[in-house]
Amino acid sequence: MSGKFYDKGLQFECTGCGRCCTGAPGFVYLSEEDIVNISNFLKMDKMEFVKKYTFTVKIFGENRISLKEKSNYDCIFYRDRRCLIYPARPYQCRSFPFWKNNLKDKEAWLKLGRECPGIGRGRVYSRDEIEKIAYSVPDYKINHFRMFKK
Repeated sequence: MSGKFYDKGLQFECTGCGRCCTGAPGFVYLSEEDIVNISNFLKMDKMEFVKKYTFTVKIFGENRISLKEKSNYDCIFYRDRRCLIYPARPYQCRSFPFWKNNLKDKEAWLKLGRECPGIGRGRVYSRDEIEKIAYSVPDYKINHFRMFKK
């Protein structure tokens, strides 16, 4: 396969600016593994974490779990200009900016670069790394989560 604008890789380094954690409303979907990792990091029971920090949303005809947002739409875990769960942050956050919609063409990547100061700095991610990140999206369907099965 060839012909992708990122065949020679893309540069990215998180600057910790918080622009992807704040501002416009949105969803941060959680996989079952995300829930386990974050609840362990917070030293909380999984179900307690789910009740306190998440809500269910129906999207694409399926139920998913998303992190709650503050009233200003900032992530509930973004405080004092940093992520309070950074070592255990969800896959959706860890995989940014290598999301399929950001990689559809060079224009989409350049547009994102005008919003994200980490684009174009730091290490170069190879095409293989980029595609592994973009296409290794976890299962977000609640009905597949073992933790909710009786």
